[in-house]
Amino acid sequence: MKFIHRTLSFLLFVCISANAQNRNEIKVETLKLTDQVYMLIGQGGNVGIYASENGLIMVDDQYPHMTPKLMEAIKSISDKPIKFLLNTHWHGDHSGGNENFNKGDVVLVAHENVRKRMSTEQFNKEFNRKTPASPEAALPEVTFTDDITFHMDGENIMVFHVHDAHTDGDAIVYFADNNVLHMGDTYFGKKYPFIDISSGGSVNGVIGAIKKALIVANDDTIIIPGHGGRSNKAELRAYLTMLEEIKANVEARIAEGKSEEEIGKDASITKKYDDKNYGDWFIKSDFMRLTFYRSLSKSK
Repeated sequence: MKFIHRTLSFLLFVCISANAQNRNEIKVETLKLTDQVYMLIGQGGNVGIYASENGLIMVDDQYPHMTPKLMEAIKSISDKPIKFLLNTHWHGDHSGGNENFNKGDVVLVAHENVRKRMSTEQFNKEFNRKTPASPEAALPEVTFTDDITFHMDGENIMVFHVHDAHTDGDAIVYFADNNVLHMGDTYFGKKYPFIDISSGGSVNGVIGAIKKALIVANDDTIIIPGHGGRSNKAELRAYLTMLEEIKANVEARIAEGKSEEEIGKDASITKKYDDKNYGDWFIKSDFMRLTFYRSLSKSK
């Protein structure tokens, strides 16, 4: 189907886009969110940096070729060593730099499902795409099941697992004293989400993850989405509304006996948010509707 092929093309562009542009032109933008927490925007998922007198904690590391530029940006923040590198999930635009950063005393940390998926070849059914197993040096060295907390220089960094959301290994990171929440790809800013059903993701899981984040956040919380610009609780709440409205629309069509193909072509399901340009990136509105259908049908 045309929309599947088109979406596949966009996903492949995101995954291997370095082949389509001059890597020297890629810049890393550093945003200072608080005195201790920074957000790095480059190519791939947004990176979080917590900087203290005794070392750094890094959240995600983009693609392998981004490592030198990320290192340069980090050195402009602090000359202290990276102590821990957390992966919010297994996808290569968030964990691709693991092997490069896994030097010296750096410890790689992630949910146990991240290590499981990175240890073996993965196959995405929706895009007919294989991802080879990662080398040993790229695998998380410390894993957790539900949550883990880091205590560094008076800051409490709480990392908690959210079930079957973007994938089955997602973690949200909360820098409690700095009041900064890194949500990984459970939140895509003002764009439609990529819900990786082949990796255990689900519509209900993403909605549940956002509801959990909203409990943690207050009106002053700074939110780092997996992709997109700096955000806040009001925008996250609006994102939840979008997901719930589209879910209700798809469920109504399913109850009417509409087929997968009919729902994929029914632009009225997402029109309200298409008009707000939620679908003007690699997850288009037709693929969003298909994803919701497949996930919700599977959950019945």
